[in-house]
Amino acid sequence: MVQSVHTETDLATRLRLAVTRTARRLRQQAGTDLTPSLAAALATVEVRGPLTPSELAEIEGVKRPTATRIVAKLAASGLVERTGDPNDGRVSLVSISSDGSALLHKMRKRKNAYLARRLRELPPDDIAALERAADVLERLLEDGRR
Repeated sequence: MVQSVHTETDLATRLRLAVTRTARRLRQQAGTDLTPSLAAALATVEVRGPLTPSELAEIEGVKRPTATRIVAKLAASGLVERTGDPNDGRVSLVSISSDGSALLHKMRKRKNAYLARRLRELPPDDIAALERAADVLERLLEDGRR
């Protein structure tokens, strides 16, 4: 059997495609029409909120007007609530609503169930390899966005 030799670039390409395809499949399983940007912003508001639209823009790596549009869409759907900042009346604070929390819970539950079903189809050696891969990916990503 001939063993193939991969460069770091070859491996990076394979990993990027696998992660991209996995993320797409998980979005499809989420059971919602939220775009990836809206879902990411909602999750950020859940974890980091209440926060200002400017803070959301910085965290999400988008411009302030984009964050404002995202907040408006999430608010129109009842997924976030806007309140005035008690320290500065010109600023609004965004926090997740109970509907937003319920939606994120539902999305996460559906995605986890999908992955768990797929994992049950694998032999123990593959499960062990994925556990190791998850450890490595987590460590790789802990170093931040370099």
